[in-house]
Amino acid sequence: MYNSQEKLTVPAPAKVNLHLEVMDKRQDGFHNLESIFFTLDFGDTLHFELVEGEKTAEIAMKGLNFDLPVEKNIIYRCICLFRERTGFSKGLKVMVEKRIPAGGGLGGGSSDAAAALLAMNKMAGFPLNFSGLLEMASELGSDVPFFIYQTGAARVTGRGDIIEPFKAPHLFFVLVNPGFPSDTAAAFRLLDDYRIKFNIPHTEALRHEAEKEIFSDPAQWSFRNDFLPVFGEGERSAYNEIIGRLRELGAGFAGLSGAGSTCFGVFTESVPAQKAAQALREMWDFVEYCGSWSGGSELP
Repeated sequence: MYNSQEKLTVPAPAKVNLHLEVMDKRQDGFHNLESIFFTLDFGDTLHFELVEGEKTAEIAMKGLNFDLPVEKNIIYRCICLFRERTGFSKGLKVMVEKRIPAGGGLGGGSSDAAAALLAMNKMAGFPLNFSGLLEMASELGSDVPFFIYQTGAARVTGRGDIIEPFKAPHLFFVLVNPGFPSDTAAAFRLLDDYRIKFNIPHTEALRHEAEKEIFSDPAQWSFRNDFLPVFGEGERSAYNEIIGRLRELGAGFAGLSGAGSTCFGVFTESVPAQKAAQALREMWDFVEYCGSWSGGSELP
C-alpha cells in the first residue's frame, strides 16, 4: 500500500453476517439486532488524492455498474460530514474500484464510508480520535461503526453500534449474488409485516457464545438469518436454490448475508471452496471465492 499525506490508498473489505437475529423495534425507529459479522479479504479499494480547490470533491467509480447521483453517494456524504465537523477544506479526488455489489448485504457502502473516514482523518492530521470516528460513523449508517474497528470478526448488537471484536478463525467463503439487489429498509418492513401476519413475537436473542461457536466445525453452527423466510416467492426461491447448491458442493454452512441479496457458503479448506466457486459460475454471474480478512491497512 502506498501512503502519504497527499495520496492514500485504503481497502474497504466486505463482510458477511454469519448470524442475524432481528429483535424489538426501538423508539428511534431502528431494530435491536444480535449479529456476528465476519470480514472478508474481498472488497473495494479507495484511492484518495489532495487536489487544488477548496472543498471540492471529485468521486469516480470503476468496476461494477454504479448509477448513483454523487450527492447520494455515501462517500460524498462522508466527506461533507467530515468537513463540517473538522473544518478540513482541501480538495479531494476519490477513485473507487468497486467490486462489492450494491444492495448485496455485504456492507459495501458502509465499508466505503468507514474507509473514507479513516483516510480523511489521516490526511487531515488526525483531528478525530477513535470515539469521534465512531460517533460520525453511526450518523452515516448502522454498519459503518463495525468497519471503523478494522477487525476480523465481532459480535454486533444494539442497532449495529455496539461492537465486541474477537479473533477470527481462518475460513474460506464462496459468495453468490442472484443478480438483483435487496433494499434493507424494505426488508425490515417485510419482516415486521410477516411477524404481524403470523402472530410471531419479536425474538429474544439466543446470545450465542460467538467466540466459541465460530471456532467449531461450520457444519455444527446453529446460526440463522431472520430475513430469509420473509421475502416473496421469487427472492426466497432464488436464495434457497443458491444455499442448497452451496451445501451440495461441500459448504459446511450456507446462508444469506444481511437483508440480502448475497448468499455465502463457508468452507474450512481452500480447494473445495475454489471448486465450488468454479461450478457455481456456470449458473450465476457474480460468484467470488475469498477468505478471512487479515487486515493490512496502516490506518489506526
